Parts: sequence; C-alpha cells; structure tokens
Amino acid sequence: MDRRLTPATPRIAHVSLKGRIEVPVFTEGTPMRVAQPVVDLLRTPNGPRERQLLLGAAFTVIDRHEGHAFGFAAKDGYCGWLPDTALSRGPTPTHWVATPGTHLYPEPKVQAPEISALSLGAEVAITASHGNWAETTQGFLPACHLLPLGQHLADPVAVAESLLHTPYLWGGNSRAGLDCSGLVQLAYAACGIPLPGDSDLQQGAGQDIPADAPLSRGDLIFWKGHVAIIVDDQRLIHANGHSMSVAHENTAACITRIAVQGGGPVTHRRRVL
Repeated sequence: MDRRLTPATPRIAHVSLKGRIEVPVFTEGTPMRVAQPVVDLLRTPNGPRERQLLLGAAFTVIDRHEGHAFGFAAKDGYCGWLPDTALSRGPTPTHWVATPGTHLYPEPKVQAPEISALSLGAEVAITASHGNWAETTQGFLPACHLLPLGQHLADPVAVAESLLHTPYLWGGNSRAGLDCSGLVQLAYAACGIPLPGDSDLQQGAGQDIPADAPLSRGDLIFWKGHVAIIVDDQRLIHANGHSMSVAHENTAACITRIAVQGGGPVTHRRRVL
C-alpha cells in the first residue's frame, strides 16, 4: 500500500484498515487541527518534508512518537508526521483565506504590527465582525480576504496566476513556496475541486484527453514527476525548478525543454473541470 495514503504505523492503524493489515491496535484517531500558519508534513519524526498543511486544516492523529503526531489530513488523506506543537483541538473554522495571502493582526488596525502571514487556503474561525475586520480566535483579518467555508472561486487558472512568482519549494503548499503539485492542489481546491497532493496521484483525476484532442484552459498535463496547468492555446503555468518559481511558459517550448533536459515526454493529459 502507498505509505502516503496508509494511516498506520507498526504500532497502530486507523480502523479503516481492519482486515487489510495486521497491527497490535486499531483506533478511530483523535481529530485535531493545525494551529500554525503553515507546517511541514514529515515522512518520519524530524524527517524530510513530504507536503505542508495550513492553519485550520483538519488532521486525525493515529500515533505519537518523539514529540510528533502521526496521522492523515482530512482534505486528501495524505499521511505523515507533524510536531505536537503544531496541533490543537479547535476551533472549528468558519471561513477561509480566498486571496493569495493576508496578515493576521492583534487589533483591527492597518498600522498594527502583524502577528503572522496566512496563505490562500488557510482556515479560521470568525467570532465577531468589526466593520471591515473579522475577529478570529487568533487575531484580526481583513474581512475582504475571506470567504465562508463552502463558497469557492470560479477559475483555478486565475487562482494559479494570482500566485505567479511564488518561489519554488519542494513539497510546498503555501504562498511562501510551492511545488508543481502544490500549486495544482491549492488552485483547484480554491474552486471547490479536491485533488490529491502529489503529481503521480493527481494524474488519475478527471478524464483522459486523447492525444489528438486540443487542450483547454484548466486542463492538466503531466510528465514523470511534474504537472502543469494549461492557460490557453499557447501557454501553461507551473511551479518549476527551471525558473524556481510559479511561472508562465510556452507549452510547446516547455515540452521540448523538459525532454531535452531528460525529463521525458508528456505522460498524461487530464481534464478535471
């Protein structure tokens, strides 16, 4: 089984795996939420980053070890380890950050020193409104940067383009840094379309596009280990190690460049909209 999607350690596993694996203990897990603006989801305690989770993300804890909690993210089932300090038991979010980024403030005042930056996709619990400001359990946010949970943006390509020039970061899922699949997952999630976290998992989403059919805005094209979003009949957008950023690139030129650099041909063309 794919370790990224298997909520189990050698000691304990989620009850959904009963009858499929053998471990001493099965558990329903403990529902928690991410309590930091962004946190790395690790392969092992203190190990390498696999992906990232944002403030408010739901995370079910299965096991604990060396000051870390093992579990899975509610949004896509991705499994890994988080520092215990990154998790709390609440509150339940009511809104999400629907702009590329925003700042959390200690008071509803633009001159106040910011507490922290929040990325597109972060979730918060609003407790009160103060004119143009929303009060949350962590501080104050500009109300115009938020949407209620369940309301979405319309165009994942436009969302991706709002993140142009974001620096490339392997495993990144925030405005502070994105990799190819992180950009795709974030842009489509903002439009109410859930996708897996890694490009090899994303290539199974939606419907296959025949090789002789034209690509449309919002289609995804894949190489081994990479994914990009089609913008129009000439361009794509992707977080890439070539420019080390989220960038536009001519589609034909990109396909040629990747092949010349040893990345191989396009392997999948998928329509998820």
